[in-house]
Amino acid sequence: MRYFEDLTPSTGTREPRAWLKSSRPRLSLNGRWQFKLWETVPDGPPRPDGWGELEVPGHWVLQGHDRPRYTNTAFPFPIDPPYTPDANPTGDHFRWFDLPDDWPADGAVLRFEGVDSCFKVWVNGVEAGTAKGSRLPSEFTVGHLLRPGRNSLAVRVHQWSSGSYLEDQDMWWLPGIFRDVTLLARPLIDDVFVHASYDHLTGSGILRVETAPDAVVRVPELGIVAEAGVPVTVPVVEPWSAELPRLYDATVEVPGETVELRIGFRTVAMVDGVFTANGQPLFFRGVNRHEHDERRGRAMTVEAMREDVVLMKQHNINAVRTAHYPPHPAFLDLCDELGLWVIDECDIETHGFIYTDWRGNPADDPAWAPMMLDRMRRMVERDKNHPSVVIWSLANESHRGRNFGELAAWTRERDPGRAVFYERDRTYEFSDFYSLMYPPLEDLEAIGTRTEDVPDETAEHPELEARRRALPFILAEYAHAMGNGPGGLADYQRILERYPRLQGGFLWEWIDHGLLLPGATDHVYGGDFGEKLHGANFCIDGLLFPNRTPSPGLPEYKKVLEPVRLAGPNPLVVHNHRTFSGVDDLEFLWSLTEDGVEVDAGRLEVPAVGPGESTEIRLPAQASALSAPSSLERVLTVRAVLAKDEAWATAGHEVAWAQFVLDSPVVPGVAVGPVVDGGEVVRVGGGVFDRRTGRLVRLFGQRVDGPAVDLWRAPTDNDNGQGGRNGVTQEWRAAGLDRLVHRVDGFDVMGDELVVRARVAPEGLGVGVRATYRWSGEDELRLTVDVEPEGEWGGTAVTPRCGSWPRVGVRLVLPRVLENVRWYGRGPGEAYADSREAARIGLYTRTVDELQTPYVVPQENGARVDVRWAELTDAEGKGLRVTGAPHFQLTARRSTTEDLEAARHRSDLTPRDHIYLNLDLAQTGLGSASCGPAATSDHVLDVASYSFTLHLRPVPPRDPGTEAD
Repeated sequence: MRYFEDLTPSTGTREPRAWLKSSRPRLSLNGRWQFKLWETVPDGPPRPDGWGELEVPGHWVLQGHDRPRYTNTAFPFPIDPPYTPDANPTGDHFRWFDLPDDWPADGAVLRFEGVDSCFKVWVNGVEAGTAKGSRLPSEFTVGHLLRPGRNSLAVRVHQWSSGSYLEDQDMWWLPGIFRDVTLLARPLIDDVFVHASYDHLTGSGILRVETAPDAVVRVPELGIVAEAGVPVTVPVVEPWSAELPRLYDATVEVPGETVELRIGFRTVAMVDGVFTANGQPLFFRGVNRHEHDERRGRAMTVEAMREDVVLMKQHNINAVRTAHYPPHPAFLDLCDELGLWVIDECDIETHGFIYTDWRGNPADDPAWAPMMLDRMRRMVERDKNHPSVVIWSLANESHRGRNFGELAAWTRERDPGRAVFYERDRTYEFSDFYSLMYPPLEDLEAIGTRTEDVPDETAEHPELEARRRALPFILAEYAHAMGNGPGGLADYQRILERYPRLQGGFLWEWIDHGLLLPGATDHVYGGDFGEKLHGANFCIDGLLFPNRTPSPGLPEYKKVLEPVRLAGPNPLVVHNHRTFSGVDDLEFLWSLTEDGVEVDAGRLEVPAVGPGESTEIRLPAQASALSAPSSLERVLTVRAVLAKDEAWATAGHEVAWAQFVLDSPVVPGVAVGPVVDGGEVVRVGGGVFDRRTGRLVRLFGQRVDGPAVDLWRAPTDNDNGQGGRNGVTQEWRAAGLDRLVHRVDGFDVMGDELVVRARVAPEGLGVGVRATYRWSGEDELRLTVDVEPEGEWGGTAVTPRCGSWPRVGVRLVLPRVLENVRWYGRGPGEAYADSREAARIGLYTRTVDELQTPYVVPQENGARVDVRWAELTDAEGKGLRVTGAPHFQLTARRSTTEDLEAARHRSDLTPRDHIYLNLDLAQTGLGSASCGPAATSDHVLDVASYSFTLHLRPVPPRDPGTEAD
């Protein structure tokens, strides 16, 4: 059997060991390599002749050779383990390098941090070995193959191998040498294993370092000079945690080599069914993170890794699950330094075997056990010295199998100081945690109270069921951040924080996997290369856009995760939800606004508030302002910000905030004037109406069209559901909401009011809504809209059921010059019924284009909620002001809903010559049904009768002598 198809993990490789910073010489072999791509596996070793060039680290499919390919669950080759197809793209890499004159004569090690998916190495034409396991390091002893001066290195990389059956991790298939290649002088300190525990009762630490027997361990700050393997007790030590990531610089020394370490003292343990760190229950405010760069794929730079960790810290995220493979080791260094709890996940996922009903799944085949265990060993040995790593994950979505028992047993013996995790085996026989993905809220509540249903897998095994029910619970994945969403984060968080058994969760996921190919303006996803089998845009599911710009989901998640909560307003209650630290690093500021304009501000004196504690403080008299009534809306905002610079943010960075509405003035009425009936047109105040269509055709001198009742929105990814199976879009389309037709049934002048009655109904069906528009006013206009459903919306034997509507509101077409939007309401970003926690009341200004959220796949976006009033004006400040009674929801764009719905990429949207303004009473929430539950019932817009009122008035042009807002 060919080496890339056998079940041998590697040949010629060294034993796995920790990633160490050594004083021994090292030579980076990153850079420009010669390259040749073959459609199938060539014979003989690589012989460079007229080859092109390629950047290493890198993927050849992102450098003009072949094409990337994305699948979610399916293998992009026939399921016939361990065999690969004949069409197995193979990349030959070659480079010359010069060995420095002072290179030690005692040998060398060639280290590859990551190669996808299988490779063979030649040094100076002599084979050094082979390896599989794409996201893990491989080392080869090559000193005997080197010669003084110039040397050659050739690497043959196969895209498909037996290892590919273990690497079906919902991601782009990106072959190549995508992590660093380094030549190391032979290590004299071959490995180091740091054991640094912390006793939370005494405050002491114990340090023991397993390494070369003659090594000396030094920790200058603690005065430690110790022999290797000898435990040293430190009477007083500052522990490491994600909140307070205290590290101590240390060295391990032998003659000729010094290894630098950063040690964090911490102890994790299971105590009475709760996972603890340093004696305290842990709570994960986490995120799943694939490695991804829009141009480089998984060939990450350290700068991009740091950007990820900094953004996580700035958005109140305290934990990361390395989905679904070990990351570049530099990422874990950053987690140690800046403070994140880590679930380090092994490079194993066999998800594609769902298409064989799990027949042939490697996880339950003993023949595959050595390859699986090899991957577990390489991860644990590489990452064992990171205090941030508190849990080892055996794999992801690989069903059940006896091989996981071997992985768990070896890991617990090798490293008893950490926990073991695996979600997909519903017996949880080998896991220290009970876990699920994307459960509905009612199931999560039952788990919190330990009243959940018994899984089929443990129903007939009382001992396994008793063990499972005693385990702490972690959400491995939830709240699918695909497109516009996720919704319901606050609902999840309330339940997670309510029950001690629930120890948090990991949102899916950190970043959209869109790729930006050279010369392109659109990010590509599955299917953009004409491939027949692909996962479409299921990889576009992150809190960051592919360029690392936060999507609206990230500030929403930050708000939901706040480690300090503020309630009130008077007294103001400060709840400290941190585990290890107080609030002395924070400064508490208040401001008072009237209709969005700040009128007063100050600083609050907050006493010490320990971890898990609360305190009440009285607001200053000028901040409370409760005794003096006002005709303006007064809002008190309290903010908790960093008092000093931190490694991940500067002083003033906002950690938490809350708002309290102190006065809500009543919206004034509109003066009533005469309705002027001119035959074909009717005038009401500043509006001119077409009798035939019932539409407003001119408004305060501007040509307009509408408003017309609108019930449809461009479906979001979460509306569509996963593969169209569980989304609400199918129900909405079946009810014809995407093909509504308008008919005027009545156009009547009734005293000082114009009443337009219409029927809005879908083609081909008997359901519809009766819409009544009531217009009145003089200088201003008042519009009251009544919507009444009629017909069998609940469904019949031959007609579909429709229980909800996407939106209820009106759509109005305005001149394109009214492109400047100013509003008082929630902002500055978009918000929806179940994704609005991050939107705060304020006065905001944006252009229509700036209101849009640039989702990779266009869909409903850009709504602003709880809008009291909004102005749309031209360059001179002239335009339209809309006031709600009391509030409305605002969406304005240059594309129609239908344009958004038809577009697959942003470049498919061509701005039209008008602005399309939606003024909504409400929209249905977002949910996360793209992979999870839909919006909950309290966020759904039921099919029912609705009524809402809007006031319209002109905005005069600005005085040339005054500045615009």
